[in-house]
Amino acid sequence: MRNFNLALPFSDSDGGNQSDHRKIPFSDIIVTKPRDQFCGRKWQPIDIQVALWFTFVHILALFAPFSFTWGAFWIAFSGYLLTGILGITLSYHRLLSHHSFKLPKWLEYMCVYFGVLAAQGDPIFWVSIHRYHHKYVDSNNDTHSPLNGFWFSHMGWLFDSEYMVEKEMTYYRYQERKNVEDLKSQTFYKFIRKTYMWHLFGCGALLYAWGGFTYLVWGMVFKFHLNSFHKLIMNNYFPYIPLEYSLPRTIS
Repeated sequence: MRNFNLALPFSDSDGGNQSDHRKIPFSDIIVTKPRDQFCGRKWQPIDIQVALWFTFVHILALFAPFSFTWGAFWIAFSGYLLTGILGITLSYHRLLSHHSFKLPKWLEYMCVYFGVLAAQGDPIFWVSIHRYHHKYVDSNNDTHSPLNGFWFSHMGWLFDSEYMVEKEMTYYRYQERKNVEDLKSQTFYKFIRKTYMWHLFGCGALLYAWGGFTYLVWGMVFKFHLNSFHKLIMNNYFPYIPLEYSLPRTIS
């Protein structure tokens, strides 16, 4: 028996192959064939590179309990507050993505830079994907749609460049994105985009020079990639579970 996921009412703008959809008789609800996550699709070189990087980071994080010091713990905790709360939640999300409030430019750039050090991507990349997600939320065009299941919306979409290309959201075509012109017009954000990895390398080098391998593991790997990153990407799935199974997209 083929497995199917529940989906919301289908429209032509949702994208995808309609042959993978089956409508339940006498209703507006359809079911969709789950997207192949591992063996049933072609892995591009970039997918393998990203998967190997995540594997390496998570293996390195296993050293955290064996290299614990209170100094390293407070580095991780303060780093989480600065990069996760101030940098991502407040700046990337509420300030840049949703324009919930305004800050003087010097303060905006300072707060956003903390988000850069969270290792979740440069502001243009992050904000574009998040705005795109809200535009097509819970549809087949959602960048990390919960309709494709927990793994896909949690992390699988990061390893599926073919899916990203289909949605015109691949990292290497960010210039084509029309939903972040406000950021692309600013020199600061263009500079961060071009030099993004160097900021992470620099942060890692400073932590290593300050406290050696222990500070590197706790300040970069454990905090940035497990605490802040997993907290964020779990939000891509769990808040949408009720919508995935019960609510129609429009209520009359």
